[in-house]
Amino acid sequence: MAITEYFIRFLQRRDTLAPRDLDRLRAVRTQHVSFGPGDVIVPTDRSAKRSCMMLKGLSARSHTLVGRPKERVITALHVPGDFVDLHGFVLAGLEHSVIATGHVEVEFIDHSELTEITENFPHLTRLLWMATLIDAAVHRQWLVAAASLRSSAHLAHLLCEIYTRLNAVGAASDYKFALSLLQRELADILGYSPIHVNRAVRDLRDRGLIRWSGADITILDWQGLSTLARFDPSYLDMERQSR
Repeated sequence: MAITEYFIRFLQRRDTLAPRDLDRLRAVRTQHVSFGPGDVIVPTDRSAKRSCMMLKGLSARSHTLVGRPKERVITALHVPGDFVDLHGFVLAGLEHSVIATGHVEVEFIDHSELTEITENFPHLTRLLWMATLIDAAVHRQWLVAAASLRSSAHLAHLLCEIYTRLNAVGAASDYKFALSLLQRELADILGYSPIHVNRAVRDLRDRGLIRWSGADITILDWQGLSTLARFDPSYLDMERQSR
């Protein structure tokens, strides 16, 4: 499947695309590249000439602390159909990197393509803007979850979000999905120690909410998990309307 189809699903979940817009998206020229676990997909502090979209797997937005190069903070996770650095299209550089958390396949899109779209396709331009705003909304919600939820509930919120995003583009179904994250990576995301993350995973299992084996997760009780997490997907803006 071409990567643009995932992005098309992302957009069509939220708006109607005219045939002209669909044709333009499907005509976007891309460069397909694969990455292994821990590889840097998008480096920090570069003058971006292209943007990257996820095709397969999971990637993370990683920030390195000044003076502590071996420590990092993960501030976003990217799923198929996500532009991981669309903001780099208009910014002079990026203050973070994007890394692969497992085997990842991406498509790079030259900014010349995006420039042409923004100059000639106003509706698609608004939808690209929407995509960056949803990315920002997810970041804000992570801050809210970090401030208001603890341990098991915080992890539950992350699982609800990732499944919802994957399901919205057809990359997960039947409450089953893969999460290629090590416990230390989950600790970087949630702000806990790996030991606390392990306890949170065990608690969700003991409550009968999830089954977690390796990278494979099955949500056994969606209502129970979302209630524990106080998960409200409205910040993902999946209501279909004219924009």
